[in-house]
Amino acid sequence: MMAPDFLLPLGFGIAASAAMLLGGWLALRFGERMTLVLGLAAGVVLGVAFFDLIPEALTLGGEAQSARAMLGYVAVGFAGYLILYRALGSAGRGGAAWRMHLGPASLTLHSFLDGMGIGLAFQVSPEIGWAVALAVLTHDIADGINTVTLSLLTARRATATRWLVVNGFAPLAGVVLGMVVQVPSALLAPLLAVFAGVFLFVGACELLPRSHAADSRLRVTLASVGGIALMALVTTYAR
Repeated sequence: MMAPDFLLPLGFGIAASAAMLLGGWLALRFGERMTLVLGLAAGVVLGVAFFDLIPEALTLGGEAQSARAMLGYVAVGFAGYLILYRALGSAGRGGAAWRMHLGPASLTLHSFLDGMGIGLAFQVSPEIGWAVALAVLTHDIADGINTVTLSLLTARRATATRWLVVNGFAPLAGVVLGMVVQVPSALLAPLLAVFAGVFLFVGACELLPRSHAADSRLRVTLASVGGIALMALVTTYAR
């Protein structure tokens, strides 16, 4: 890839990292309104799964992989994360310490793959690269918020900040790798579907119950519904 061609996706990677850090900073800054942030984050995570990851997996799978197979991968992601979460939770103190990093780690890996998607898309054509990059940028602020929110559920502010920094650089690292390597296209759809299952678990089984337990008022429920609606709008206009 020539230097000018390299600079554009790299710029998008920097923008994605900046958006991630901004979202995390907002979550840290307004942590006293944690219940609303939790409710919103739950809706956003579910919205990403419903309106971004699953449709994209179905589109990439195409005729080669049926919709039933893609939903099977979603179930694998959900069940796999559930087993890992419960296994670490029953492993005593050490397991609990690891479990608090599961959510932020999954979001960080997702951000890294988002960045890889940008790099790979620009390898195909600039037009596809722009479309993918804009789609990623639209939800990176939400990803930063979710990283901090998930960390603060079970960890201290310092741990949340560290995860935010790691996640903040993940898209840029993904872009760089995506421009120099070729990932088998057959793996992309199943990978997205598995991530959708993970996000469904995180949103429905972690964030939603915790937000309701912290504040059962209608405003928190409306924040969750608003997060889902927000991602529906964002993904609709980003495609």
